[in-house]
Amino acid sequence: MDRDSLELRSTVSADGTLRLSLEPVSLPDPGPGQLLVRVEAAPINPSDLGLMFGPADLSTLARDGDGLTARIPDAAMPGLRARIGRSMPVGNEGAGTVVAAGPDQQHLVGRRVAMLGGAMYARLRLIGAGDCLVLPEGAGAEEGAALFVNPLTALGFVGTMRAEGHKAIVHAPAASNLGQMLVRICQADGIGLVNIVRSPEQVALLRGLGAAHVVDSSAASFPGDLTEAIAATGATLSFDAIGGGETTSIVLNAMEAVAARDASYGLYGSAVPKQGYIYGALDLGPTILRRGFGFSWSVGGWLLFNVLQRLDPAIVARMRQRVVDERTTTFASHYTARIPLEGVLDPDTVAAFVRKATGAKYLITP
Repeated sequence: MDRDSLELRSTVSADGTLRLSLEPVSLPDPGPGQLLVRVEAAPINPSDLGLMFGPADLSTLARDGDGLTARIPDAAMPGLRARIGRSMPVGNEGAGTVVAAGPDQQHLVGRRVAMLGGAMYARLRLIGAGDCLVLPEGAGAEEGAALFVNPLTALGFVGTMRAEGHKAIVHAPAASNLGQMLVRICQADGIGLVNIVRSPEQVALLRGLGAAHVVDSSAASFPGDLTEAIAATGATLSFDAIGGGETTSIVLNAMEAVAARDASYGLYGSAVPKQGYIYGALDLGPTILRRGFGFSWSVGGWLLFNVLQRLDPAIVARMRQRVVDERTTTFASHYTARIPLEGVLDPDTVAAFVRKATGAKYLITP
């Protein structure tokens, strides 16, 4: 069969030009443990945008022959040394139908699978069977397209909470597809969750899902509302996808304000451990910490792929099975628009999906 494919590639040049293009590739026959999959759906996640455009100034985005180009600020180039001259395939996850397989995987030919492993914005993907979830008969590609990054991130938050001895979570911004999944997980598992959103409409959205604690950062009452929600849940762990700005700082200070209500509060603040994790970069500006939260605290980065490597394989297997079992309920994703592979090179289409609007999710359909 034809093994010729197209892949979306992102390349950084030494002169500070980022180029996005569709490149022809010819894939080999699948070997033992491998599958050749016709990609039918692949979501655009914020992490995909990071590889696709990096720190490029998107106001300079323009058509250049059969691709798109944008300028990278000089100040950002030192951090991109490892990327210069490398044509990098884009797309963390997707779903499609197995069209060929290695000798030990022939039983999967014709089955639909969800995949994680990069290079998903393509017509075909050669991938290890271990990086796939086999979907039930009759499941559509859209059901499986986003079964890794957001679902496993949400479950990973809960796993991190349990492993580190916390009992409740603060999440921001919480109205995203991932945030809605986390609401459903915490409801089902009896976990306290404080949801920080950015508008009254998003408050209504999460309350409609049954979320008990939703606070609006645009409201004048936000500081007090956040503190009381943390007091009600006992949350000492936060996950922040915004990254830049003061969100993590505000949450840690609210946690400390709750701890200060205890008579054992001391000269150097409370002894209550407070952990803030930054897992995204919706705001590329500096992370600002205003130090009113004592000395029992920590702030760090949280990356799904690193967490999965640290967890017990049996726990990861249970997480993966739960995602498949609840793919149309807890872990269902809803898409704002569907884009053909070539559409990713349309400047107007790019302008729509790079806005990172809360709750908006785009799907590439190669």
